[in-house]
Amino acid sequence: MNNRYCVPCLFGLEGLVADELRRMDCGQVRAENGRVLFSGEEALIPRVNLRLRCGERLLLELGSFPAESFDALFEGTRALPWENWIPKDAAFPVTGYSLNSKLFSVSDCQKIIKKAVVERLKARYGLQWFPETGETVQIRFSILKDQVSLFLDTSGEGLHKRGYRPAHNAAPLRETLAAAMVLLSRYRGRDDFADPFCGSGTIPIEAALIAKNRAPGLNRHFAAMDWRTLDGGLWRRERETAQALEYHGEYRIFGSDIDPKAVELSRKNAERAGVLDCVRLEVADAMAFSRQTQRGVLVTNPPYGERILDRDEAEALYRGLGQALERTPNWQLYLLSSHTEFERCFGRPADKKRKLYNGMIKCDLFMYYK
Repeated sequence: MNNRYCVPCLFGLEGLVADELRRMDCGQVRAENGRVLFSGEEALIPRVNLRLRCGERLLLELGSFPAESFDALFEGTRALPWENWIPKDAAFPVTGYSLNSKLFSVSDCQKIIKKAVVERLKARYGLQWFPETGETVQIRFSILKDQVSLFLDTSGEGLHKRGYRPAHNAAPLRETLAAAMVLLSRYRGRDDFADPFCGSGTIPIEAALIAKNRAPGLNRHFAAMDWRTLDGGLWRRERETAQALEYHGEYRIFGSDIDPKAVELSRKNAERAGVLDCVRLEVADAMAFSRQTQRGVLVTNPPYGERILDRDEAEALYRGLGQALERTPNWQLYLLSSHTEFERCFGRPADKKRKLYNGMIKCDLFMYYK
């Protein structure tokens, strides 16, 4: 069966997500603001969930239609084939959002959509009451400029929750954004790699997963794994295929932080991710960075400094890192910061900048090629 899918993503990552999906043989890939649409067979549900690095979740689209009234929302929803995916005893909660639309009350939209799905399933199953004691099939809706889109969430928890970071330090970097930074640096395992502000280890761990070409979702559970309407054999086959695509080599990946507790947490996370054998972690001051190499890639997310005192400390860190890299040749730098004066503090303008979002914080990825 050829289905339509949607992958929401952080703003600025749409192109990376689209490239990933094309490499997984997804069809009709189309990037829009904050999401990527595509089509394909049911095998893409396990494939994309297991292997996608930069997207936030995989949604199966049931349908899309215009609606300026609750009657139109009800009828449009009831017309869709919910019985193809929702068994008679499944739970099917509804969540979503509405922007720039006449139907602006999210809670009312939830109730109307739920009622319409129930009426559809009543007619198909000949039931008047649904126990909702089976697996959960989460319904998600978006209403944008009076256009309704209805989806089933195949992922459950967001794809950034890889399963290796149950604990983290303050202000963690989302795994999907860390992976995007590594991909944008073009690191693929051949050069030296370093993160001198590693925190809980997210960037070096994602670099190791990319170097090994290991599917980031291998160690976690996905909602659609519980769906009786989806062939369970697909998950086994896609998992075996993903494991067969892994590389096995020697990698020079380094992570460091001035905080010993952060480094210890990084080690535990790297062990859970199965990459402790190829990530070297140590306590070190980023301003004393002096690692020698013929070719290296430094990808990092130093403290942003949102408060005045923290801003002064952050600017001192930027200056110190800039001076350290002046003394240490052959390293390219990819640094994420929301600080508008970063380049002045660092000591020279970036060769290129790319706008990204760390949650709701607007940032720039500053790129230095030499």
